[in-house]
Amino acid sequence: MATLTISKEDEKRVKALGFLSNKGTDNFSGRVITVNGKLTAEQHVAIGEAAKKFGNGNVVYTTRLTVEVQGIPYEKIDEFRAYIEKAGLATGGTGSKVRPVVSCKGTTCQYGRIDTFDLSEKVHKAFYEGYRQVKLPHKFKIAVGGCPNNCVKPELNDVGIVGQLIPNFDEDACNGCKKCSVAKICPVDAAKVVDGILEIDKDLCNNCGRCVDNCHFDAIVDGTTGYKVYIGGRWGKKTAQGKTLSKIFTSEEEVLKVVEKVILLYREKGKTGERLAQTIERLGFEQVEAEVLSDDILGRKQEILDAKLHETGGATC
Repeated sequence: MATLTISKEDEKRVKALGFLSNKGTDNFSGRVITVNGKLTAEQHVAIGEAAKKFGNGNVVYTTRLTVEVQGIPYEKIDEFRAYIEKAGLATGGTGSKVRPVVSCKGTTCQYGRIDTFDLSEKVHKAFYEGYRQVKLPHKFKIAVGGCPNNCVKPELNDVGIVGQLIPNFDEDACNGCKKCSVAKICPVDAAKVVDGILEIDKDLCNNCGRCVDNCHFDAIVDGTTGYKVYIGGRWGKKTAQGKTLSKIFTSEEEVLKVVEKVILLYREKGKTGERLAQTIERLGFEQVEAEVLSDDILGRKQEILDAKLHETGGATC
């Protein structure tokens, strides 16, 4: 069995930089941040070259859309970081902080309702980078999905954002067709013709937008772009289903403010070691939603960020 020479202190130090110990060895996997799962061809080449030059030649992809280069010796870590930095890449993504953002492919998908790459990059810059020094009670995960297919599992993240296309239904244009093209295409059976007029059940409709521009009589020619937000989801040893905020937001600015308010609330009221799901359960969803939909917490932003809280966070992975 190999004799390990790296101290626990050094292992902890490089873990904070995004280097995870390869079990039973003195080598590490360098976690490269992709921002939202998108890399240029040049960056792919740089990672491959770095894997051969500093690691064991293997590159693996994490469930959070980061890239790990395996088998990097401790003494090569600084060289590895400098090498990939030339390609505009950096390591990180560990600790009781905002973690790398997960995004689906958005508008390149036929069902995508929002530009997830653009929005997730804004979220990354504002909160992964902008809040990188902010210590939280535990890790904090964010996902951005383009439609209600929920491919990024937004309801299992601390904050999940889902693109919406809310149909604008013109009842006067409805011809009450017996074979309604809108009802036929609705995947959740929210649209039905009742007494000669189309009805859309708001409780069933998930705003997927597939009905938009599908009426032969132009009763639904367009829709309003929106964003549904889940908070308090969790996946892992213990799971929790995120709950949906009651408001559908209609601008990116609103969404970014909501994400920030959730992070601030979690930092201020979360107990060290508990995930956001536990904080919400302890405080009550109604109270948390009221604070998140209000702007009061933004008035205490600097006070919350300056507070000596969670000096040793709860994240162990």
